[in-house]
Amino acid sequence: MAIHLTPTELARETGMDRREVISRCVELGVPIFQGKIDKTLFMHTVQASEEKEQLAEA
Repeated sequence: MAIHLTPTELARETGMDRREVISRCVELGVPIFQGKIDKTLFMHTVQASEEKEQLAEA
């Protein structure tokens, strides 16, 4: 199982659009190094961001 994926591969695995994956990386500060994204870092960062948004709404 690969950990470093291209935006297209990561989009396929997460059910997001490729552009959304890239924009979330830029927005959340997840690095894209040589065209690859660390899947684990991306998933944890997105999850933490969503949890933070839910707490802010409550």
